[in-house]
Amino acid sequence: MTQPTSISLITTTEQLQAINGKASPSTELKVLAALEAHAKRFIERSPFLVMSSGNLGNFDASPRGDAPGFVKVLDDTTLLIPERPGNRLADTLTNIVNNPGVGLLMLIPGMNETLRVNGNAYITDHGAYLDQLAHNGKAPKLAIVIDITQVYFHCAKAFIRSGLWNPDTFMDRAEMPTLGKIIIEQIKGQPATEEEVTMVDAGLDQDTKDNLYHT
Repeated sequence: MTQPTSISLITTTEQLQAINGKASPSTELKVLAALEAHAKRFIERSPFLVMSSGNLGNFDASPRGDAPGFVKVLDDTTLLIPERPGNRLADTLTNIVNNPGVGLLMLIPGMNETLRVNGNAYITDHGAYLDQLAHNGKAPKLAIVIDITQVYFHCAKAFIRSGLWNPDTFMDRAEMPTLGKIIIEQIKGQPATEEEVTMVDAGLDQDTKDNLYHT
């Protein structure tokens, strides 16, 4: 991307801190190197997270969701996350193979505070780990292990500003097209026919029914 020349750019840490300020010592103290009781309790109740990863200019933020407690705490500095079926693009997994650094943002519906976890990840097919992540007796093919370097709770401001959990702000799903229509028109660059949308949406629905946990 070409940087515009007509606006002021912040290009150094010093410039940034001069405008944005520095974190207070008390704020810095909340960044821990290991899980403690409150973080563990949050993880046990969280059904959803976003995992960020990157490598050689390729960056990804991937949603992960399952029943509360789907992320397992192996010990105070280690998490275990199932790799459930997806689109097989494997952006996150590919990044981890080449660069282990990841960040997690963990959420609990109805709670405005979130838990952030940073660390180094690796992918495993270790049977003893996979068995802990089984659904209806069948284990996933792969799992992600996170070696934690930082963990801290994030304040509620973003969720308060957005009203994310407020039902009064929820969008009527009909305001946006179906995923099938979106995908077709993104690929074709022109309006999709009703027949095309029906066919693709049916395929997506069937894939969700057949491959939600296993392929």
